[in-house]
Amino acid sequence: MTDSTTAISMFERIGGSATIDRLVDRFYDRMDTLPEAQVIRAMHADDLGLIRDVLKRYLTEWTGGPRLYTPEKGHPRLRQRHFGFAIGDAERDAWLRCMRGALEETVTDSAARRDLDNALSGLADWMRNRP
Repeated sequence: MTDSTTAISMFERIGGSATIDRLVDRFYDRMDTLPEAQVIRAMHADDLGLIRDVLKRYLTEWTGGPRLYTPEKGHPRLRQRHFGFAIGDAERDAWLRCMRGALEETVTDSAARRDLDNALSGLADWMRNRP
């Protein structure tokens, strides 16, 4: 007996590597230009090239695509890696503003976009380490 329902990863639902690449590029473009994002832009190096690549690798794996992050970086330990940055509601909201705008621009499937937004919202909320 075969199972006719096969789970499709979020990575596949949104369009794979090409969409992840566009999503991350648009996210950092928004962070670089939106006045509302200055609070989180200040947490990053002047050159965003390296961090763009890291986020692309992380999101690829996190959404169910190829394991590109953990073989190089190990367990994500996101909270630990971000502990040196004060992340409260304002920082979470700025991050989500950039990510939601990038999602709108890059993920054409509205149901997948909504599901990914929900997952990213939970992740962003969990990253807070101050009120």
